[in-house]
Amino acid sequence: MVSEDNDASNADRPRDFDLGSFSDDPPWTIDRDELTWLPPLRVARQVVRSDLPRLTRSTLLPPAKRVTTVTRHLGWAMGRWAIGARRKGGAASRADVSRRLRIAAEALGPTYIKLAQIISGGEGLFPQELVNETKKCRDQVPSETWESIRTVVEEDLGRPIPEIFSHFERTPLAAASIAQVHRATLTTGEDVVVKVQRPTVATLVRQDLRVMAWIAPKLVGRIPISALANPPALVELFAETISEELDFRLEAENMLDVAESFAKLGQRDYVIPRPHPTLVTRRVLVMERLDGFKFDDVAGMKGAGVDTEKVVRTGMIGFMEGAFIHGIFHGDLHGGNLFVLPDGRTALLDFGITGRLDDRKRTALLRMLMSGTSNDPKGQLAAFRDLGALPMDTDLDAVVRDLGLDTGEVLDPTQMEADALVAEIQRTVKALLGYGARMPKELMLFVKNLMFVDGAIATLAPDLDILSEITEITMYFATTHGETIAEQLGMAQDAWQLDMDGVKAGMGLGEDVERLTYRDLQERRDTIRKRFEGRRMT
Repeated sequence: MVSEDNDASNADRPRDFDLGSFSDDPPWTIDRDELTWLPPLRVARQVVRSDLPRLTRSTLLPPAKRVTTVTRHLGWAMGRWAIGARRKGGAASRADVSRRLRIAAEALGPTYIKLAQIISGGEGLFPQELVNETKKCRDQVPSETWESIRTVVEEDLGRPIPEIFSHFERTPLAAASIAQVHRATLTTGEDVVVKVQRPTVATLVRQDLRVMAWIAPKLVGRIPISALANPPALVELFAETISEELDFRLEAENMLDVAESFAKLGQRDYVIPRPHPTLVTRRVLVMERLDGFKFDDVAGMKGAGVDTEKVVRTGMIGFMEGAFIHGIFHGDLHGGNLFVLPDGRTALLDFGITGRLDDRKRTALLRMLMSGTSNDPKGQLAAFRDLGALPMDTDLDAVVRDLGLDTGEVLDPTQMEADALVAEIQRTVKALLGYGARMPKELMLFVKNLMFVDGAIATLAPDLDILSEITEITMYFATTHGETIAEQLGMAQDAWQLDMDGVKAGMGLGEDVERLTYRDLQERRDTIRKRFEGRRMT
């Protein structure tokens, strides 16, 4: 989906137009050969990855002082839940333990708040009660003192702030778990945003990962959340996502790589801020300043003539296209990480968490799309396996039988009795866990983004026909990338066909359903949720 209206003429294009989907009026242009911070990053990524096994290995003796603090807060939370709401079971129990874990995370500081923030975007991956509670952690991180921020900036950039910035706002635009962001103006006149890492967060994160790795095995089977998110696997997943965030040079490279992917795809409805050519270090990232509408400011967008349905379509196509075709995508889409420019383009921010797929996993993701829209359950399972969600020696035919995917029966959850619905979910989860199912990082990030897009539809385009959009998006991939996809999957270009009845069946819909808006979908979800109320799910 190329935005022809926003495609500048050749004469007016910035010099780095072909290098990335950047703004049309740049404060500076990108030349990769002149980026002094870029060359060491190949080694830096390898060092981060090689260090992960050590950070997530369970040891007999974790950091004593930190583990005492963590154990005290988590022990208090779990103890109060165990003698109270646990006896009630069901939703009340899950809500209580989720609330207590959220309070403990806030008390334990940046690492645990970051973990809560990641969980908060995992609707459909984690229990809804836990998601609802952890959403409260998104904006509750106190900012660092100005003295601390100034010290980090001057240490990393090697000069006093007045020699680099003519203006630097002491009050941050936003304060997150790892860093905070300030508005500033360079002495050369460019308006910028400066992301500054919290002074002690790197040391604390590494200590906390070792503590988490020590605690996680002890939580297996002890809390309801464990049934859907194996704690040791969750720690490994979290360690993968947070470790690269501690080096802002890697984030700057992520910005360039995602922007380049969009440019190669002709996807100009996204805008990525340019990182500064020289002012990027491990703990400081200076970038181009962009401004626009907050993602939930529907009235403001419509008042400016922005087509909000087009914004949603851009979101759906953009991140999937980057993942399927180039194996890279923004890994943490949420309302605080993007906004909409007055011309309708979407600006993406905060690339600390970025999904990167090697060829095997990218091809598996493609196979998941193709098999999911052609009613091929075994093909979907094979894709999940190749993504790392199932062991490579999994008997896929046995999984198909155990999950009842070979019957062709359509189970509509809105028509099932509560006990039957709970039993079906328990049976499916138990079967998957029995085969060693887990949630690999890339798949979790991809599904989290799908959940965000789901919510974006609710906000920006609640009357969008979801079935029609599935058809259009599938046809877009078939017509735009059909030859590439067919070659990579080893199939004839005309061998694949959209099976809309199969798609409907996968959503629990009958063949007679011709239209499904987000409002309709939400009504179905409300019906399902009400069937759970008052029911115990162990």
